[in-house]
Amino acid sequence: MGLFSRTLSKEKVYEIILPVAKQIARSKEGALFVIGPANKFKKLYDPLFPQVLEKVNLKQAGMGKVLEKLATLDGAVVISNTGDLLAYGVKIKKSIPVPGYGTKHAAAAGITTHVQDSIAVLVSEEINWVKVFKNGKIILEMDSEENPKSMESKIISFLSEGDTALLTAAGISAAILGGAAVAPIMIAGGTYLAIKTATGIIRKNWRKK
Repeated sequence: MGLFSRTLSKEKVYEIILPVAKQIARSKEGALFVIGPANKFKKLYDPLFPQVLEKVNLKQAGMGKVLEKLATLDGAVVISNTGDLLAYGVKIKKSIPVPGYGTKHAAAAGITTHVQDSIAVLVSEEINWVKVFKNGKIILEMDSEENPKSMESKIISFLSEGDTALLTAAGISAAILGGAAVAPIMIAGGTYLAIKTATGIIRKNWRKK
C-alpha cells in the first residue's frame, strides 16, 4: 500500500493536534494550527519558509514532535481533515481583527470565517492557553493540563461532529443552547469544565477515570 492509501479521521486528527498544542502551551510558546478541507485552503496562505516536507501525514511515526517544531515557526501550520500536512510557517491571507489580540487571533478568526468546516487551534503565548476557533468565534479554551479521558473524548466529539453531549453533561440544556444570544464558550481546565453563557458560568467537576 502507498503512503496515502489510508487517511485519518477528523477525530483522530484532533486527538493528535490537541496534545501537541498543550505541550507547546507548557513550553510557553505560541502556535496556530488550521484544520479543514484541503481543497478549500488553496490560495489562502503564503509560505514564509521553503516547504521542504512533502506528502507527510500525521499518522506517520514521530509526527507529534515534528509538529511541535513546525508550529513554533512564524506563521500557521495548515492540515487537512484527513491528516495531511499541507503547509507550515505560512501567512494566512484571510484575517479578521480580534480586539485586544494580535495577528494569530486575527488569522484564526478570519480563516475559520472564510472556510466552512474549518477549525483553528491557537496557542496563546501571552497566557499559555489553547483556544479553538470555529466560524470566526472562540468555542473552546483549555489550559495546558491533561484532561480526564472521559472529558477528552467528549471534547473531540464536540469539535469533530458538533456533538453537544459535553455541553449537556455540564448542565446546559438544548433549549439554552438554541436560545442563547451569545454562543457558549467551553473552558476546560484539568479536571473541571466551565461553560460561559450570556447569563453566567456553569461549572462541572470532572473526575479522572
